Amino acid sequence: MIKELKSWGIFVAIIGALYFTGLLTDVAGTVQRFVVATGIVNADTDQGVSGKADYNWVLKEFETGKQVKLSDFKGKMIFLNVWASWCPPCIAEMPSIQSLYNQLKNKEDVVFILLNVDEDKTKASKFLKRKEYTFPIYQKVTSTPSIFYSNSIPSTYVINKDGEVIYNHQGLANYDSESFINMLTSD
Repeated sequence: MIKELKSWGIFVAIIGALYFTGLLTDVAGTVQRFVVATGIVNADTDQGVSGKADYNWVLKEFETGKQVKLSDFKGKMIFLNVWASWCPPCIAEMPSIQSLYNQLKNKEDVVFILLNVDEDKTKASKFLKRKEYTFPIYQKVTSTPSIFYSNSIPSTYVINKDGEVIYNHQGLANYDSESFINMLTSD
């Protein structure tokens, strides 16, 4: 019994140390990244249309504060991911999103919107700089349209050129796959 209590005490001490040093989210994200690497959580691209996109949404660029309307991207494929820097599953899927972005960033008909929902912009900014992510980050200005509303993050949507939401996923996924790239680049 004493040996078991010592084991639990060590476990609690490690978790406490990670929490108080601010590393718990990064460690949890790293563990989940290994799950992503296994391919167990590849994005399922065999979804149907879940509705029409509501383009009446105003966002602002994270760094500049410049406002943009979702309607500015009509007629393009839109990859929309809602995330936060304190969310381990969000952190875990970020490398796959960065890889996807790197492969498609020069395609004029594919738009990436990574919507940050952190209340503390400074914390999110430090996270992005530390990880050296280069995909476009936005924050919302107006209320989230119901088609994009979710109680969980990360949440990812793909809107096709006709304005249909053809992909809707809540939770961790690997987006750096051939099938997902094909979905975003198909006409």
